[in-house]
Parts: sequence; structure tokens; C-alpha cells
Amino acid sequence: MRLSKNMSVVKNLGLGLCILASLLGVESAFAGPECTKDKAGWQDQKEFQKKLVADGYKIKVFKVTSGNCYEIYGWNKEGKKVEIYFHPVTGKIEKEKIEK
Repeated sequence: MRLSKNMSVVKNLGLGLCILASLLGVESAFAGPECTKDKAGWQDQKEFQKKLVADGYKIKVFKVTSGNCYEIYGWNKEGKKVEIYFHPVTGKIEKEKIEK
């Protein structure tokens, strides 16, 4: 009986931590950034990709994210695999993941 009671406490604690994490927005740490809410002033997608290629990037996938960023999967100038989120108006890197 005692083991069953301890398991119940652990289970409830785990559930409580999951609820707390979702309330604090922990899951958003794994999501891409939100670049803009407005589509005014966006750089042309094809021209933006041409600029990235001219800057030395190799693009495997280019897309617009739900957070209204331009996102690429590909390789940087050094040949390292990258996932990069760009602001579609400024072209600034908002988030970057580089293979080590």
C-alpha cells in the first residue's frame, strides 16, 4: 500500500510540473522566433535568397514560418549545417543553430 501511495505522489508531482511549465511558456523555448506581425515592407523572397547565396550560404529549404520569419535549412560560408531565422524586413538573424 505504501508503494502505491508514493507512486501517486510522484505522478501528481510530475503532472503539476508539466502544468507549471506550460503556464510559464517553457514550450516556447523550442519554437522559432516571432519576427513581425505585419507583412508590410518584407523583402522579396527570391531576392532575399539570391542575397544569401551571394553571401556564401547554400540553401536546401527556404520557408516563411508561422512567426513570420524567413527560415533556411542549409549550409553557411564555412560549410557547416545551419538552421537560421531571418527578420523578413531587416534581414537580421533572429535565431541561429549551427552544427558543431
